[in-house]
Amino acid sequence: FQNDSVVAGGGAIEMELSKYLRDYSRTIPGKQQLLIGAYAKALEIIPRQLCDNAGFDATNILNKLRAKHAQVGAPFEP
Repeated sequence: FQNDSVVAGGGAIEMELSKYLRDYSRTIPGKQQLLIGAYAKALEIIPRQLCDNAGFDATNILNKLRAKHAQVGAPFEP
């Protein structure tokens, strides 16, 4: 049995920065939008690698992390 609950700290900072940059990139035009979006995507490599190293389904965990980070002001609970 694998426990795939979301744990604070395991890539949480990178996911929050990725969310912030992704949101910011939608507000600017041109090539800069693409560059900032690519940087945001690159930040998600860190939590993805942590999931892979732990033997978890990275896609499932990253989706949970994105959902938690999308809840504005919500406490971070597993």
